[in-house]
Amino acid sequence: MNKAILNTVFVSCLLLAACAKKQPPANTEVPVNLLKVTKKTVLYYDKYPATTAALSQVSLLPQVQGAVTGIFFTEGTHVKKGQKLYTIDERLYKDAYDAAVANLQVSQGTLVQSQQDADRYDYLNKYNAVAKQLYDHAVITLQNAKNSVKSSEQAVKSAKTNLSYSTIYAPFDGTIGLSQVKLGNVVTVGTTVLNTISTDNPMAVDFVINEKQLPKFEKLQFAKKAVDSLFTILLPDGSLYPATGKMSVIDRAVDSQTGSITIRLVFSNPKGVLRTGMSCQVRVHNQDTEPQLVIPSKAVVEQMGEYFVYVAKDTLVNDPKAGADSAKKQLKQLRADEKKVQVGQTIGANVVIKGGIDVGERVVVDGVQTLHDNVPITTANKIGPSAGGKGGK
Repeated sequence: MNKAILNTVFVSCLLLAACAKKQPPANTEVPVNLLKVTKKTVLYYDKYPATTAALSQVSLLPQVQGAVTGIFFTEGTHVKKGQKLYTIDERLYKDAYDAAVANLQVSQGTLVQSQQDADRYDYLNKYNAVAKQLYDHAVITLQNAKNSVKSSEQAVKSAKTNLSYSTIYAPFDGTIGLSQVKLGNVVTVGTTVLNTISTDNPMAVDFVINEKQLPKFEKLQFAKKAVDSLFTILLPDGSLYPATGKMSVIDRAVDSQTGSITIRLVFSNPKGVLRTGMSCQVRVHNQDTEPQLVIPSKAVVEQMGEYFVYVAKDTLVNDPKAGADSAKKQLKQLRADEKKVQVGQTIGANVVIKGGIDVGERVVVDGVQTLHDNVPITTANKIGPSAGGKGGK
């Protein structure tokens, strides 16, 4: 009985071994989809984070001390140059002005009297009918009276200036913010901030570039001809601002710590859409009209801040079916060749490649997650068309 069982087991093992020999070798090739690289003329924008700013902005500070007696504007609205904004209790300054005017009148009266005395003594002095000392005193008194009038006139001007400071006017057209004081608040000279007013049309848009890009923007600043929509901005909600901008100024110096420099653009703002301090995105129309290499972004792999693509490479391998003559018989096989590339601007689902691959090479666009260098690959799908994309935002 045991012998029969052993024979059965032996036969089963032989059958399993025979089946195992007949099974084909496991397929280690990774299925991928390839794209033939070509050059295309593309339209895209270089994008930079930016912030809107007022071309002129000033904090309103009182020049006289006292209680706020009037507020004559609506917060957050547009005001005109010379428009009355605040009044500060003017009673003390009105009294000081009236007193200065009265003192001036007294000084003017004294001057008249001194002038009459001086004229009289001058006439008598010509005939030696008055003491020389009296004549000299009359001349000195006249001069003192003239100086007193000048002093009183300056006091009137000063008092009038202080009185005028009790009313605060808008220094220029612009948008005024929230009032920092209320009726009855006592303000201090040069310390209390009443409000802030800033120009609102046109508006500045500031953004920062790397110093390596400075020559490019210097050329744009002085270029006589530029493409349409060279500078545009995207608002915080992602919408495109309807007006185009112009370059206003490049900052005077590069930041030595960051190697960056600020560029200022100017945009018209007739409807007040742009407000000071708003975050936006500057788009600079690319000036390069030469065709460029463009591939799908999904074909690019990032590793430690560097970028790579896999290119299909034809290789020769020994034919495993040739047996002892395998060294003489070889087959073509596709393998993934990892290449480091320099990436440029992203355009929709595609990306511009600045270097690392050439026209005509076949780039792996699907299945890159399972690849590594020199792994066998197979094209389960046809070679796709060249990367599309006529433009990007």
